[in-house]
Amino acid sequence: MTRAGFVALIGEPNAGKSTLTNRMVGAKVSIVTHKVQTTRTRIRGVAMQGEAQIVFVDTPGLFKPRRRLDRAMVAAAWGGAADADVVVLMVEAHRGITEGVERILEGLAEVGEGRKVALAINKIDKVATEKLLGLTKELNARYGFVETFMISAERGHGTDQLRKWLAAELPEGPWLYPEDQIADLPMRMIAAEMTREKLTLRLHQELPYQMTVETEKWDERKDGSCRVDQLIYVMRDGHKGIVLGKGGETIKAVGKAAREELEEFLGRKVHLFLQVKVRPGWLEEAERYSEMGLDFKDGN
Repeated sequence: MTRAGFVALIGEPNAGKSTLTNRMVGAKVSIVTHKVQTTRTRIRGVAMQGEAQIVFVDTPGLFKPRRRLDRAMVAAAWGGAADADVVVLMVEAHRGITEGVERILEGLAEVGEGRKVALAINKIDKVATEKLLGLTKELNARYGFVETFMISAERGHGTDQLRKWLAAELPEGPWLYPEDQIADLPMRMIAAEMTREKLTLRLHQELPYQMTVETEKWDERKDGSCRVDQLIYVMRDGHKGIVLGKGGETIKAVGKAAREELEEFLGRKVHLFLQVKVRPGWLEEAERYSEMGLDFKDGN
């Protein structure tokens, strides 16, 4: 009998949700950077475990929202948890129970009712065993987790056990996606996320959250390659200069890195063209939110 279902990974920004999604799926489907709040939409990665198909919903990090985009991201995260068959709360071992984790535990009291919620303590290599045991005990006293896992998403410790447990907990039924499909995001959005990741890694800390990338055109060529045209929206003229860099060196480096990763992902030649546009009000445009897979109304 086959099994299939959705698993939502929730937690604070930078808890390791994207890293765990990519490790479970065995390919890079979710943006991973050292900067917080990089996942803006619920990215579904599909992993196989025996006869079970696990669809991971990598939600945006849960944090205290300040503006429309923040509120839409937080709504998307809780929406992902509410729609899932199993929820996994990820907590960083070395940070313990922060203010953010406190808020998530409160939210779980509502969303988690009637569904299986597991705890995954991540980055276990950063703390001593005694501290891990203490944190595990305290968290389980605060919420009725059905299972607790000690993992390192980056190094792979404990992730096989988590995957096997998740597979066994999913409902019986037919697979939701073809066996060889690893993500349900359109390629246009995956390509935009890849470029946005390269920009986020390279640029100043504040700029990435005032910038978005859209894949404007995707043309298949007769020789098997494809041409991808992307627009990078920024809010001010000064931001455009930062993205372009001196003599265009920043945009060239970003384009090269994004193209190489996209070629590796697709297994074929890609011609990537980037253009930067100043659009002061993009954070208040419903169309931009649709492109990111977010609901504009959730930002109210």
